[in-house]
Amino acid sequence: MIIFGKNSVLEAVRSGKTFNEITIEKGLKDKAIQEIINFARETGVKLDFVSKELLQRKVRAQGQKPNLQGVVAEIVDFEYSSLEALLEEGGNLILILDGVKDPHNLGAIVRTAECAGANGIIIPKRRSCQVNETVVKTSAGAISNVKIARVGNLQNAISKLKENGFWAYAVEVGGEDIFSSNLSGKIALVLGSEGEGVGRLVKESCDGIVTIPMFGKINSLNVSVAAAISAFEVVRQRTKK
Repeated sequence: MIIFGKNSVLEAVRSGKTFNEITIEKGLKDKAIQEIINFARETGVKLDFVSKELLQRKVRAQGQKPNLQGVVAEIVDFEYSSLEALLEEGGNLILILDGVKDPHNLGAIVRTAECAGANGIIIPKRRSCQVNETVVKTSAGAISNVKIARVGNLQNAISKLKENGFWAYAVEVGGEDIFSSNLSGKIALVLGSEGEGVGRLVKESCDGIVTIPMFGKINSLNVSVAAAISAFEVVRQRTKK
């Protein structure tokens, strides 16, 4: 769905709508436009700056001739779940993503979560990729079967999971070998951003750190690969005879 106008787009931003892309007229500088720009940059939403003529042409292609006020946005038809909804799933695996900004990685992790039978995924509302068209496509249909909860504070979310019997483990270097760890209970795996890893405060909220052993010259894996290895180690431990 296409929306336009500073007030409409700003309201959608503040109400937590899911954006695929935002297009802004070049040279506009006011408080509302800056808030929209900041939102797009913090959440990984595709952001384009174009001329007034191109912006008008973009909307006229939809058969409309509105007052754009310099901004047009495309909203994705996706509904986030609550943390409570994930807990009601009754499963015992949740993936928590701390600042993952690449939509291809998020889409791949959604697919992993579905295949591993996870309750769902938790992402922060800010400084993290949100569900967009690329995420939907990369998930290869899995997005329809995976609940994704957006929360304002990951530490609080981890505390809530602990209250409901989950053990939270950050997947990072410097911890216990994941293949030797006991992951047989209700497990929340916390994976960090591609460049920075799990944040310090989030890591301190976890019960421990588990590490995927590596034997090459590069000491890190793509986050979607790390998520798949970690999630299926949990599955392996639960299904082994």
